[in-house]
This record gives sequence, C-alpha cells and structure tokens, in this order.
Amino acid sequence: MKRALVTGGTSPIGAAICRRLAASGLHVIIHAHASVETARALAAELGGQGHSATAWQCDLSDIAATQAALAPLIEGGVPQVVVHNAGTHDDVTMAGMNAAQWRDVIGVSLDGFFAVVQPLLLPMTRTRWGRIIALSSVTARMGNRGQVNYAAAKAGLEGAVRSLAREVASRGITVNAVAPGVIDSPATARVMDAAQIAALVPARRAGTPCEVAELVGFLASEQAGYITGQTIGINGGMV
Repeated sequence: MKRALVTGGTSPIGAAICRRLAASGLHVIIHAHASVETARALAAELGGQGHSATAWQCDLSDIAATQAALAPLIEGGVPQVVVHNAGTHDDVTMAGMNAAQWRDVIGVSLDGFFAVVQPLLLPMTRTRWGRIIALSSVTARMGNRGQVNYAAAKAGLEGAVRSLAREVASRGITVNAVAPGVIDSPATARVMDAAQIAALVPARRAGTPCEVAELVGFLASEQAGYITGQTIGINGGMV
C-alpha cells in the first residue's frame, strides 16, 4: 500500500484531501501541529470506514525537528505522495507588519515545504515513483491587500515546484501546485458573505474543499504522470 503524507491535514481542505486519498487506497499520514487530537479523530474516522490512516505531529517551521520526526516515518515506508497543505495567515498591511508576522507565515508554508520534502526526495527517488503537491493560492498571482507575507510564501512555493519538477522528472516523480481561490470554510465565512463572493468570483460561489481534494487526488494518481511543474488554479474564474 502506497503511503501519503498530508501536512495541515485537519483544515477543511486538508481533511477533504485526506479522505480523498484514503478512498483511493492510500495509507494517509495526517499531519497536525496544535490540533493533533483532531488529526487522531480523523484517522479513527477513516479507520472506521475501512481505510488506513495515522496522525503525525510536528512544527513544520522548525526544520530540524521536522526532519528528525520524519525519520521513523521513512523507516515504516517512504510516503510516495506528499501534499503540503499546511499554511497560516497573519494579515496586516506591510507598513504595520513586524518581523515575526513575516517569518511565521513564510515559516509554515515555505520552510515547511523544504522541511518535509527534502528528506523524502532520495528515498522517494529510489522507488522511481512519486507525487509532490503543494497548496498555493490565487493570492500568489493576484495579490491581496494585507497579505504580502502570505502572497510571498505561496509565490515562493510555486517557484520551488517548477524547479523541483525539473530535478526529479526523470525519476518518475511529479511536482505540482494547486492554487485555490475562495473556498467555503469557517474562515471564509468570517470575512466574506455570499454577496461579496458572488461579486468577486465569476462562478458566483465559493468552491468546496471536496472540489480541491478531487483535483489533488487526480494529480496524485497514475493518470497524472505527465503533468509536472504546473500550478493549476481552482478559483471559479478569478484569474
């Protein structure tokens, strides 16, 4: 059974991705930092449905600690599907942004990508098959007031994806980014109502976590073996 590691696996999008990959027959490793009990509950839910899943806890912004925590996972079988979904917001205009607000957002999205993916590359290469998928955002392309740190982190991920794809394509490993737009979640509901979403999104609605998960599931499949180095938007026509 192939193994998949999903960072930020307890967020609405992350949980939908975990469910989608588990339904595809993968053993899913659900990462969490502060919400590890939620990750354990999701793993138990998937297990109760006949799937295979475990929870895994670490602080992705701590590169050394993350890489140390990965060692026992690799011993149990290298994850051949890695979905880096973890991310954080700390929205403020750059004029008022402090160094911690910049570092914290960059740390989870961009440092976290390096912390998780780099130790897995050589073991994954030896299997001659792999799927690496990073969750970006429409903000990386459009920009958004108050999200200079977030946009920089996600744009950096997209650049890393393009370069890494060239490094590992000959080893049967694909590397892609998925860039959601407005997706239905409690966080979205706190800042936008249906009328605001309809005015912003040509499709006149928010996307769903399951729609994002379906795209990720396809990119993680055998059928997506010739798609690599791409950023695929899922944003209802925003860009």
